[in-house]
Amino acid sequence: MNGQWIDIKAHDGGSFGAYMSTPPKGKGPGLVIIQEIWGVNEHIREVADQYAMDGFTVFAPDVFWRQQPRVDLGYNDVDTPKAFAYMTALDAPNAAKDLVATATALRAHPACNGRVASLGFCMGGRLSFVCAAEGAVDAAVCYYGGGIHNMLDRVPSIKVPMLLHFAEKDGYIPMPAVESVKGAFAGRDDVRVDVYGGVDHGFNCWGRPMYNQKAAALARGRSLSFLSGVIC
Repeated sequence: MNGQWIDIKAHDGGSFGAYMSTPPKGKGPGLVIIQEIWGVNEHIREVADQYAMDGFTVFAPDVFWRQQPRVDLGYNDVDTPKAFAYMTALDAPNAAKDLVATATALRAHPACNGRVASLGFCMGGRLSFVCAAEGAVDAAVCYYGGGIHNMLDRVPSIKVPMLLHFAEKDGYIPMPAVESVKGAFAGRDDVRVDVYGGVDHGFNCWGRPMYNQKAAALARGRSLSFLSGVIC
């Protein structure tokens, strides 16, 4: 794969890293992949490469760079508490601005066709929602975005198509929260909310015990179909 780390200028000075992966043809629609709490780790880099193979030019920004550059943690009992600590300490307003800067840089990159979407997992799913609310992207995909149901006051500012994936057995996002998200987008035919029966939070991550191949494949197919219809 054509994967490498690049630097993106931050709005308040300095710069932060992003893992960039380019498609076989060298150019395509842009996709901002937003990490889970474990950082831009091996799994997220592989997801970026996976979408690059599907024809997207991918930037996966280092969301935690203001705390520690290039956090790269594993899904184990030692690293997971560290991951939650990074999430708790995240400066949300600056993280949103960093994601806007990422989308702006990707849109202007010669390997991008000028159209950009965001796609995030868990914390990244919530931040993908934020990207849409900030008007930074042309579409957004959110995998089990924790906390979205607490940000529904931002729904009126979202003018772009969205696809949201939720897990029926998610201990972090109960079904009443999912129903509130559905209700907030009622009447929006460009917003789709899918619930995957019998699976848990994190079902897309093959490095975690809750990985579910069937749900992951279904959600990925839906994501690709959605993205191909709005930014390709």
